[in-house]
Amino acid sequence: MNKMTSIRKDWGLIETLIEENRNILDIGCGDGMLMEQLQKNLNAKTYGIELDRELASKAIAKGFNVIHGDAEIDLAQYSNHSFDYVILSQTLQAMMKPKDLLSELLRIGSKAIVSFPNFGHWKIRFQLLLSGRMPVTESLPYTWYDTPNIHFFTIKDFLKLCNDMDIVVEKSIGLTSRGKQFDINETLAGVNFFTHEAIFLLSYKNFEPIKIKSSKKVFNKKPLIAS
Repeated sequence: MNKMTSIRKDWGLIETLIEENRNILDIGCGDGMLMEQLQKNLNAKTYGIELDRELASKAIAKGFNVIHGDAEIDLAQYSNHSFDYVILSQTLQAMMKPKDLLSELLRIGSKAIVSFPNFGHWKIRFQLLLSGRMPVTESLPYTWYDTPNIHFFTIKDFLKLCNDMDIVVEKSIGLTSRGKQFDINETLAGVNFFTHEAIFLLSYKNFEPIKIKSSKKVFNKKPLIAS
């Protein structure tokens, strides 16, 4: 599965996780292709933020509501629950502080959709084992000295982080290197070994307040009148 096919498959699966007529922020939106897809197919109201000035300019020229900025800095300008969904596609591994960014996604969005290449995939393991060098694959096509990816992690790493942050995984989808789709299940044998890319629909846990009924009876007392 080449890089462009992988991206298209990724976007198609992201679309299946989103309800119609929703407000969406696409982080790292490029020239707005995913925004265009969501507007056309889901009647979504889309917004974007893009670090690359040239790509941001192209998106703006196409008429998309996009700002040029750094998500790790500029998401602070948005108020809580500004969006129904916040999308971070194939970008988490390139962030300086992935944990802080995840927290921000679920602060400004009711739900977050995050996709990433799985560093635990068998091709990566074998390349590292056999060559002793940093792997280069379809989903991680850069050499170690010019890669934008600075945090390599596996599906197990990501699931543990979600658990530590009290993040709910509402839906998780895996893709093999041949594009076969399946639901990710921690109990599924070899899920971290065969998953080439992963897509997660996330939200925060909602804690309902516990109402405690008093067992004591309350008696109405007549007011005391001072004489």
